[in-house]
Amino acid sequence: MGLHSELKLAVPWGHIALKVWGSQKNPPVLCLHGWLDNANSFDRLIPLLPQDFCYIAMDFGGHGLSSHYNPGLPYYQQNFVSEVRRVATAFKWNQFNLLGHSFGGCVGGTFACMFPEMVDKLILLDSTPFFLDSNEMENVLTYRRRNIEHTLQVEASQKKSLRAISPEEMLQGFLNNNSHLDKDCGELILQRGTTKVDSGLVLNRDRRISWPENSFDFVSKEMFVHSVKSLQASVLMIKALQGFYDVRRVNDADKAPMHFMVDTLRSTLKERFQFVEVPGNHYIHMNKPQVVAGIISPFLQGLRRTTSARL
Repeated sequence: MGLHSELKLAVPWGHIALKVWGSQKNPPVLCLHGWLDNANSFDRLIPLLPQDFCYIAMDFGGHGLSSHYNPGLPYYQQNFVSEVRRVATAFKWNQFNLLGHSFGGCVGGTFACMFPEMVDKLILLDSTPFFLDSNEMENVLTYRRRNIEHTLQVEASQKKSLRAISPEEMLQGFLNNNSHLDKDCGELILQRGTTKVDSGLVLNRDRRISWPENSFDFVSKEMFVHSVKSLQASVLMIKALQGFYDVRRVNDADKAPMHFMVDTLRSTLKERFQFVEVPGNHYIHMNKPQVVAGIISPFLQGLRRTTSARL
């Protein structure tokens, strides 16, 4: 399936950049990338998926080719959920499918609980529908304080021009910070995530985006249980066995929150929930796209939900 087009959707702060595969007359699948990634992260997976859908991969605000938020405005998870709603409104979708990797899955999961009548199928790639508090509740105020302080620091230094570095140095630094990416996948993300200037490459992403936990919404177990009860979508969760289990790597060995979420989804959604574990790392949809494509395809082609009860 070839790339159909690149689109820019106008929003009050600029535009949201989108990549479209297939005919827009087909049922839509909105693809949401991970933190600091961009729409290119789906380039290897989408051509392997059923061609009777329209796949639209968006760059979140401040990522890829999408506009940065206006000066003074911070980035919070709720903002990205709102961007999904804006895209759905622009395309006049009453109901659509969501496919999210990592942070994109949490944005998609939050959206599917807030707008349950709009989401038919939700696919989570090494992701969960929410970030469970696990060990983080005591840190939430610290994260929010750090977001504000970091935003102020970036604003104070905005007059300095962005430092351009060589493509080789850019790639090496990117791979050092993303141990689950190989060279080819790193180059694919940087292709959309950087701009070429005379002296090398500069990153496109907004410098106000740095530590993911500063922008994430952590929820309690009670809030998680309450929220997933509103889900009307069928949910497919694909867990990479060598992937991540927590936002912060220091807590990554604790798999209890993941087990709690899977058990809750299974008992709440029953036959509408599928959980599949596959060998591979956090970027399995890029490193071994054929593995996840074989699981996603029959799920997408399953029966659509016909009722659309509103809250």
